[in-house]
Formats: sequence, structure tokens, C-alpha cells
Amino acid sequence: MAKTPHKTQDDWGLYRSFLAVMHEGSLSGASRALGMTQPSMGRHIGALEQALGVTLFTRSPDGLQPTPIAQELLGTVEAMASAARQAARVASGGAKDERGTVRITASQIMGGEVLPQLLAQYREQHPQVTIELALNNKSEDLLKREADIAVRMVRPTQQALIAKRLGKIEIGLYAHRRYIKAHGNPRDLLEMSQHTLIGFDQDPTITNLAKQAGLSVSRDDFAFRTDSDLAQMAALRAGMGIGGCHIGIARRDPALVPVLADQLTFSLDMWLLTHSDLRSNKRVMSLFRFLSDELTQYARTSLRD
Repeated sequence: MAKTPHKTQDDWGLYRSFLAVMHEGSLSGASRALGMTQPSMGRHIGALEQALGVTLFTRSPDGLQPTPIAQELLGTVEAMASAARQAARVASGGAKDERGTVRITASQIMGGEVLPQLLAQYREQHPQVTIELALNNKSEDLLKREADIAVRMVRPTQQALIAKRLGKIEIGLYAHRRYIKAHGNPRDLLEMSQHTLIGFDQDPTITNLAKQAGLSVSRDDFAFRTDSDLAQMAALRAGMGIGGCHIGIARRDPALVPVLADQLTFSLDMWLLTHSDLRSNKRVMSLFRFLSDELTQYARTSLRD
């Protein structure tokens, strides 16, 4: 059984190296990720193994292989890393001070397509606030303080959160006008099934959305598959085929043409969340209120007329 990390002759730097090796899969990759030399990385791993009295990695032709003890230790060390990041954010400014760091987590599409424009406006008004933005379709845990603010498309189930429903985001089908010019705009679902469809690889989100409209959709229906929302948007704009898009995003781009607009619409609720312990944190709540106002307005633009 893995020992719980504790303060011995080793320090956080050794555990940080351990995490890098676990995430990158090799000493060379971990070294590049942390800007260290490979021999230094190897010494860190050796020092941590010696301090804990366990073997963390075995060498194989495929590179470093984590032992069962390393796998067991991973969750604890990731929690340490989250706590270290939280401590750095707390230390970046007092609770009554707008100066400091705020970490936001959001889905890829919200973080890549919607939030940057809003955060640029906020930074103009609050240049003393440093913003960290984590794009992840898997919700980070606010209770563990992995982030200060979250924008989510599912109703929160955790307690001890300040949660505000901002509105409904409608998602329609679109294609670039180049694709429509070359292949036509389908008139019904049967015709659309003959077109190039952009969709998911392993993530079942689109399948779940399709069920809202009474449709049965499988991975095999898509000619271009990726679980990256941003890659799907890039393929849509490249004219590869027909794919889903927030109506609010599509309205900004006149080159995107609605497909079956009167037949298919999917929707998601949008929520803004923060931990209740941050209620008195001036910089977090300032950004929370700003995003609440701006994203509520964005939700209004994402509704069909």
C-alpha cells in the first residue's frame, strides 16, 4: 500500500516531477514539460522512491511503466497539486482585494469561443486580476477548489456551491456556405443522412442531445469524428460537413448556414458556479457577477427567433 506523502527529506518538487512523469509517460517528456534536464528528472524520481521506500516506475521497452503503488499514489499527489495551486491563488491577493488570481473552468466550446471575448473586456476594467482558464469538458471539482468559478452545461449536484442558472443554450445544425454550395442544403433527415456529418468519437454527449429530439445517433453516423469541440468547430468552418454549433456562435459568422433549422434544435442549460466559501472574496465575486450578466446576455442570443 502506498504511503501518504509527507514531509521528509523530499519536497513538493519531487512530487511535481512524479506527476509530470505520470502524465507524460517518460522522463524526457516530463523534463520538457517542467523545463528540466532529463538527468535531474531521473534524480527526482530516484530521491522520491528512496524517501518513500517504494518503487514507483519500472523500465520496459515501451518506456517507464508506473507500478500499482504509483497508480495508488497518483490521486493523493494530484490533490496536493490542486491544494498548491489553490494556495498560490489565495496568496495572490487578500479576500477583500481585487488584485490576484481567479481560476475559471469551462467546456472547450465555451472556453474557446465565448469566454475569451468576455474576459478581455473584464481585464480592461480590472487589469490587476490574473485569470486562469481551464478548458475541460469533464467538470473540475469546485468543492476541492480545483477552480474558483465554473461555467457548466449541466445542473450542479454538489452542495456548498453558489449556483446560478443563466439561461438555455440552443444548438442547431450548420454547414459552411462552401459546403452548401458544393453539396446542397438537405431538406429532411433522410437527405441529411447522405451528407458528411461532423460528430463525436467516444464522448456520448451528442448521442444524449439527439435523444432530446427523438433521434437515434451512433458513432458510425459521422464521417468526421473527434471529441474536441474546438476541432469540430474548425472542421465546420473548413467546410468539411454538417455539424452542431451554438446558435449564438453561428450568428457571429455569416458563412455558417443553418441546416434543418425548423426541424432540429438541441438545448442545454447553462450554469455559473462558485464555492460558497468564496462569497466574501472580492475578486472572485466581481468576476462572477460580470460573467453572470454577460453570459445571461449570450444565452439570449443563443435562442431561435
